Amino acid sequence: MRLDLYLSRVGLVKRRTVAKQLCDNGLVKINGVRSKPSREIDVGDIIGIGGNRPITAEVTAIPGGNVKKEDRDKYYKPVSVG
Repeated sequence: MRLDLYLSRVGLVKRRTVAKQLCDNGLVKINGVRSKPSREIDVGDIIGIGGNRPITAEVTAIPGGNVKKEDRDKYYKPVSVG
């Protein structure tokens, strides 16, 4: 799954366009490396999002479609929240 799509589906970022802008501005890293919005993510990747509310999360599962709000915590595990 694309990084920008994953971020919006699991609720780490409100909208996909915002996720794309964060990636384009170099504020999103996967395993410590700046990533483009089209990068494919895998289970076990560590995603770091900078900005006003920095967060680091580990990918625990890849959603197959839309995700309900109450099920979002099944797809990532917060490592640190700033």
